[in-house]
Amino acid sequence: MIKENSKAIQDDYPNSFAWCYGCGHLNDEGIHVKTYWEDELTISCIQPDKKYTAIPGFVYGGFIASFIDCHGTGSASLALHQKNGHKPGDGVEPPRFVTASLHVDYLMPTPQGVQLKAIGKVEEIHPKKFKVMIQVFASDLHVANAEVVAVVMPKSFLKS
Repeated sequence: MIKENSKAIQDDYPNSFAWCYGCGHLNDEGIHVKTYWEDELTISCIQPDKKYTAIPGFVYGGFIASFIDCHGTGSASLALHQKNGHKPGDGVEPPRFVTASLHVDYLMPTPQGVQLKAIGKVEEIHPKKFKVMIQVFASDLHVANAEVVAVVMPKSFLKS
């Protein structure tokens, strides 16, 4: 369970980077992924809207991949932010990451109407590149495994 008063890493992303479909709070059509620490693991929870239907009763796989993608980059951001001596909500802008690689293994169809929970374990493999291993659960069902390789966003990524 996410601790009360916890702050998600995405809450500290600046508005100039808050347009992402997966995690951007300024994207009205987005899914607004929020990533938190839970001990040494990262957690994101989301309730998919019915518009993300693959076939009646099941969640569209692309939605699950988007959820994993933003949980992975958020997890990498949390890890580097912590390594740099910070935590969400401390007033220091966190590092931003982009996805270099996304691999998803769907283990079974994901039922609709239940909360999805992504649990990540961050493995640093280079100062600017992190690998995040993720498991996704729909209630108690383990529905997907994933690997996200996230790299620190270059300063030139967003040009005015």
